[in-house]
Amino acid sequence: MLVIGVDGGGTSTRCVAATLDGEIVTRSRAGGSNQRSSADPGESLREAIGLTLIAVEPESVVAGVVGLAGAGAAGLAAATALVTEVWESAGLPGRPVVTGDIEIAYAAGTDEPDGTVLIAGTGAVGARIAARRIAHRADGYGWLLGDEGSAVWIGRAAVAAVLAADDGRAAGTSLVKAIPELLGVSADAGLAQGIVRAAYAAPPAALGILSTVVEEAARAGDAVAWEILVGAADRLLRTANAVAGDGGPIVLAGGLLTAPTVVADLVRTGLADRRVVTAVDGAAGAAALALHELADAGTLAPDAAHQSHRRLLTR
Repeated sequence: MLVIGVDGGGTSTRCVAATLDGEIVTRSRAGGSNQRSSADPGESLREAIGLTLIAVEPESVVAGVVGLAGAGAAGLAAATALVTEVWESAGLPGRPVVTGDIEIAYAAGTDEPDGTVLIAGTGAVGARIAARRIAHRADGYGWLLGDEGSAVWIGRAAVAAVLAADDGRAAGTSLVKAIPELLGVSADAGLAQGIVRAAYAAPPAALGILSTVVEEAARAGDAVAWEILVGAADRLLRTANAVAGDGGPIVLAGGLLTAPTVVADLVRTGLADRRVVTAVDGAAGAAALALHELADAGTLAPDAAHQSHRRLLTR
């Protein structure tokens, strides 16, 4: 018997199939499946699950948890409809649990039921977790209204800094060369308007790719790039402080905080007085939650679910 766990973010969708003992049988990956910012969430989800089912039989799957960025209360109904359609079309039995990416990110860092999670990848959100459910959250409002400190926030700030430097409103920066190159903009066509055209033409999540250029520029000594990253870290710490409880770990999740980035270093420094752990693959966290769902249903012993959860975090 197997469980399926899916972590659908703005940039990528990861899927794993795991045994009830916490052994991962297969992994797959596809494009982003955030309803608010990804180009084709349904197709990405379909591809990720389809690739997983190349290696396992659908009838062996006894439970599943699908976590999608943008599937909070405001987007849960649409996310559930999307996931249900994809799940059924793949020939999978039963109904998966559909949730946001917050719970699975927390479960990807610890098997403790209570604590805090701070996520910064394409988007950004923080939450206090109680009994593996969200007790209080901050931000995660999407690229237009929030996600402060995220990769998209950094990319948007970088584009704004380039435009301000180009028209004389702000100091010069090496990003004036790097950002247009990454956007495929030629200075011959008019730098500012070319950047505006390219930025608005791309899906919002695509701006997150620009964060890598900001990272490189900051490490090379660019003051504007460094200021953007410091601003991102400050905003993430503010989000963490808004939700952090007294007990349990703070789980750091998302590409900006799990990779060796400037933002991750700054955030860890700001949380030096707390017990901080790093999340592994969010899809493994989703599979762990599927195990706990089986325990809640009486199909799996709670202690066995905990042991399997811990095993998933070491894979």
